[in-house]
Amino acid sequence: MNKTIPQRYIVIEGPIGVGKTHLAKRLAESFSGQTLLEEPEQNPFLEKFYTHPKQSALPTQLSFLMQRIKLNKSLQQDDLFMDLHISDFLIEKDRLFAQIILDDDELALYNMVYDNLTTQHSRTPDLVIYLQAPLAVLKNRVTQRGIGYEQRIEDGYLQRLTEAYADFFHYYDASPLLIVNAEQINLVDNEQDYDNLLAQIARSQSGRHYYNPLPVSEK
Repeated sequence: MNKTIPQRYIVIEGPIGVGKTHLAKRLAESFSGQTLLEEPEQNPFLEKFYTHPKQSALPTQLSFLMQRIKLNKSLQQDDLFMDLHISDFLIEKDRLFAQIILDDDELALYNMVYDNLTTQHSRTPDLVIYLQAPLAVLKNRVTQRGIGYEQRIEDGYLQRLTEAYADFFHYYDASPLLIVNAEQINLVDNEQDYDNLLAQIARSQSGRHYYNPLPVSEK
């Protein structure tokens, strides 16, 4: 396995259930990095959102926005060039959720808050890893991790979110991007899958890259 990776600030992104937080933690453990992780359990509106989405959408989204901005501000510029930081969110993706769950008036208010709070320049990642997986795989992984309120996620919502991510990263060019088909790989428990991804990360220092591992039966 690679002993080092060239990047100092890596963001893992993808829809609910794709495995971004597990990968962020493993990378940080492998290379003695620091994590910046979302804490959905700290959002007091999230469980209400999955039960009554229309009534709780705006406070849920604003709560996540505040949390993500606070975490981003914790990145100190000097530390970034010395220490490895791994995050499981990209601040720009916050709008993906807002556009899906908010009505027009709520979205207009959200955009005012977002624009006002994100005007300060934040550090651009050295690499964004975008994990993709089909709806059925995401649903299965959400079920397996057994978080109660997540079991109420509707297929339509998860599908819209998956499509929004695909559209967002189709145009994303703010930093090097590694797009990973995570359908057939286990980046938590399978050492070979993990080591293969590390090799891809080491090669992804500029531009856009695609990693589409063979199905298990073909390896």
